[in-house]
Amino acid sequence: MKLFIYQHCPFCVKAAMIFGLKNVAVEKVVLLEDDIATPTQMVGRKVVPILQKADGSFMPESMDIVRYIDQLDGKPHLSGTTNPEIAAWLDSVKNLVSALIIPRFAQAPFAEIATESARERYIARMTNWVGDLDQLLADTPLYLQQLQPHLETLATLIQSESAANGTMSEDDIHLFPTLRSLTIVKDLAWPEKVRAYVETMAQQSKVELLHTMAI
Repeated sequence: MKLFIYQHCPFCVKAAMIFGLKNVAVEKVVLLEDDIATPTQMVGRKVVPILQKADGSFMPESMDIVRYIDQLDGKPHLSGTTNPEIAAWLDSVKNLVSALIIPRFAQAPFAEIATESARERYIARMTNWVGDLDQLLADTPLYLQQLQPHLETLATLIQSESAANGTMSEDDIHLFPTLRSLTIVKDLAWPEKVRAYVETMAQQSKVELLHTMAI
């Protein structure tokens, strides 16, 4: 199987996680940000992640991929119940997280923006979405101050460093990619319980964190 991804993309991280958690082999292929033709040929539109199954067919949509791989052997790994407070937490921080990570993603050495044209397209697309990236970067102290109490709240919700609700569930597939994205923020003060969760989930899912490119 092949998994077509962007390295920075939280939705791609969701799909990649299940392969690591289940120890299922997959070849990861990074598409360029300005490569519209390849994904369109596969699934009719520019989107990632895309899974090429063993039979050669293609499947888009991160959670469809997660559920497909999790059920392949009839022994689902994501067996725990979900906590609506986790979903509510993710919704409450999404704008703050975007303000912090997107200007940093634009400067980072991700393979999908390795060419000048790919990086320019990413910057233009993100600027259209969230606004001036340089200004967002300059406003980092404000966003960090606003995010901190949310992280402290999250620490009270995490029951175990190996699974947010004590048993692995789809909440972990949603929560970890957001936190992994935040590891690119150099001055973020992680509550110890949240840090332990991030590091343990990275090991379990075999997904690299972004500390080495933090800005």
